[in-house]
Amino acid sequence: MESDSHDALDRRLVHALQLAPRAAFSRLAAVLGVSDQTVARRYGRLRGAGAIRVLGLSDPERLGEVRWQLRVRCSPDSAGAVATALARREDTVWVSLNSGGTEIACSTRTPPDRSDHSLLLQHLPRTPSVLGVSAHCVLHTFFGGAQSLAVKSGALSAGQVAELAAAGPRVAEPDGPVPELDAADRRLLAVLAVDGRAPLAELAAACGKSESTVRRRLEELAASGVLYYDLDVDWRIFGLRTHTWLWLNVVPSELAAAGAALAGHPEVAYACATTGPSNLHAVVITRSVRELYAYLTTRVAALPGVQHLETAPTIRIVKGPGPLPLSSPRDI
Repeated sequence: MESDSHDALDRRLVHALQLAPRAAFSRLAAVLGVSDQTVARRYGRLRGAGAIRVLGLSDPERLGEVRWQLRVRCSPDSAGAVATALARREDTVWVSLNSGGTEIACSTRTPPDRSDHSLLLQHLPRTPSVLGVSAHCVLHTFFGGAQSLAVKSGALSAGQVAELAAAGPRVAEPDGPVPELDAADRRLLAVLAVDGRAPLAELAAACGKSESTVRRRLEELAASGVLYYDLDVDWRIFGLRTHTWLWLNVVPSELAAAGAALAGHPEVAYACATTGPSNLHAVVITRSVRELYAYLTTRVAALPGVQHLETAPTIRIVKGPGPLPLSSPRDI
């Protein structure tokens, strides 16, 4: 879906959904200054075209899970098949083909009761077409999760942002208690991971609870930080076409400052500190290669303590932040 087919209202709607993902169309319409029918029609068109999905996801950090960033080198004729196989796994997100189609980048999450890291230590290294695997454990997230590039877009005014933030989920308390999840909670989260705007009636049927009970549980899970909402967006809506993974080696004493600076850059969609020789990782999305060059030689060049920088352009997104959608992978 090309950006030429989108207008300012599409961009404002995406920004609004990031702030208030489950708000009624009537509430969104009132803030955006259009009719309920217009918002419903726009959302239906974007969702039907695969340009946006609202997802309700569980936070791995709050659940005590270990996250890894993987770089998998493959033979050119097998990278696509390996990427597809990785995307089908429940423990992977953000699977992409990078660097000319010979490297796969992806994120994984491992429950705290599983220490074998089977994906890392068993399956991938024994795959004949895999030439090498580099695994980086995520230590700290500077930007990502419940935040996305939409909040940096400036599509909405400050007043609209404030109004929608009040209508959105409660801000999680990072040091608060983590509720224990039961089977009903997991069924609830499974539905939300596919459609974060699923109606209460559908959620209630999935977990065998009343709608009022489900509403309260949604609020509890969001307030605890276990549940957060994310958008799977085709960023061409905003005219952004160039996706690039960055791996930086930063002096440890400057790592926190460099990561915080990256988090504030409008080009950065995700940033985290990791283990390994490259201890700072980021995903950057720009309008063009020329804009990427300008970003690297200005904002990145000004970061404190950077000793080495590696870039890996993305040519195909196989899987985004949630479960693998039924639509085909997105070429960019």
